[in-house]
Amino acid sequence: MEGFIEIRPRRRFFLRLYLHIMLRVLGRAIQAAARVDEDVKKEFNAMPENYTFSLGAFPAGPCMIIGKDTQGIVRYMGSDMEKQPVHLKITLKSVRHFFSLLTFTESTPVSNARNRMIVSGDVPYACAAVRIMDIVQVYLLPRWMAKMAIKRYPRWTFKRHTVDRAKVLIRTLLGF
Repeated sequence: MEGFIEIRPRRRFFLRLYLHIMLRVLGRAIQAAARVDEDVKKEFNAMPENYTFSLGAFPAGPCMIIGKDTQGIVRYMGSDMEKQPVHLKITLKSVRHFFSLLTFTESTPVSNARNRMIVSGDVPYACAAVRIMDIVQVYLLPRWMAKMAIKRYPRWTFKRHTVDRAKVLIRTLLGF
């Protein structure tokens, strides 16, 4: 096998930078929505104490870790998988698939249907994590973009669309 040259994929610096920024914003928004939104609180209350889940790209792409502590407080825990034991891993098969998911050109159900997601852990908690991310995407994105990102746009009250959205956005920006 002389003359064999191993071809390594390019790093795609700007793509990874975009994914890191979006995961940080999404993680902080999930933390904020867990304090404001009742549906997100219910989903997290159904999870056990000290439960963590991650969303990332395979093999060594960017990721985020969200966890619930013993007091029931939801926290964004960064992206270091070695610091935290993760109970549920939702992994997309490539950085390109992850990019299409976080640029909202492909919704989560479509990505799942195209077999681009790998779930390691309990499936009911994975479904809850996806529901949480869908709710948070509705809070973060304008209506026309959120319709592309989720399966069905919800019919919320005016208060939830305005006041709760403002609370989530302010808490996301300030980080509490």
